[in-house]
Amino acid sequence: MNGKTVIVTGASDGIGKAIATQMKEKGYQVVIIGRSPKKTMAVGKELNVPYYVTDFTKLDEVRKLGQALKEKYPKIHILFNNAGGIYGKRVVTVDGFEKTFQINYLAHFLLTQILFDNLVAGHATVINTSSVGNSVLSKLDINDLNMEKKYSNTSAYGNAKLEGILFAKEFTKRYGNSGVSMVAFHPGNVLSNFASEAEGFIHGMYSFALRSKFAQRIFSMIPPDQGADTGVWLATTQPVKDWQPGQYYYKRKIAKPHKLANDSEVARSLWDQSEKMAGVVYPK
Repeated sequence: MNGKTVIVTGASDGIGKAIATQMKEKGYQVVIIGRSPKKTMAVGKELNVPYYVTDFTKLDEVRKLGQALKEKYPKIHILFNNAGGIYGKRVVTVDGFEKTFQINYLAHFLLTQILFDNLVAGHATVINTSSVGNSVLSKLDINDLNMEKKYSNTSAYGNAKLEGILFAKEFTKRYGNSGVSMVAFHPGNVLSNFASEAEGFIHGMYSFALRSKFAQRIFSMIPPDQGADTGVWLATTQPVKDWQPGQYYYKRKIAKPHKLANDSEVARSLWDQSEKMAGVVYPK
């Protein structure tokens, strides 16, 4: 064990489980977060690591999780903001936010704020799992984050993955000298259950691919352990020296995100609205 604490959200399956597994193999002290009690406990026991069950559709559960982690781990060295998925019809959570937005992005914005001091103490790297969907699916309207005017499940997913990149860029602008480095990455078309609650083409594509080797080749699907590669590389190398904080990576190289990812006004507005929505204020 190297004594460094790694927290992985969405670690009960898919890429999150692969990241947790590979980080454990490298000697890190891994802590996993998952939504399903059964699956999360199974992975926790399989890897012999601590686990927490949290439903990101409920921000009160995220707050309880954050406080528990804050007390248990004074220094957090790596945080993977990985939990997420693509869903079906528009659903509003108990907190009043569109489900895709809250699970993929807002819950992580909140969790990162709660853990901020612990991340600073650990000179942490924070890694946001994004997707190529940020550029090909997003139709982000910064004045309609809840997608009340116009909703599609694919756009909601693309928006959330773009928001993860904007989060990394604005965090770097504000806290680049804090010792904490934030970055985003695209794992590739990972063969997993992340689209199990989706509808339409995306759901059909992933359902077909899970059953068919031919479909996996057609859609260039890769297994979770391959999809974890860039994330694990970012976690185990040096910011600035090996990669640039605030950027978006794919296959260990800077990739081109949606044009809005480089709009500083959009990033600032997203940050300000996120603080109000989550009911938190990051340190000044």
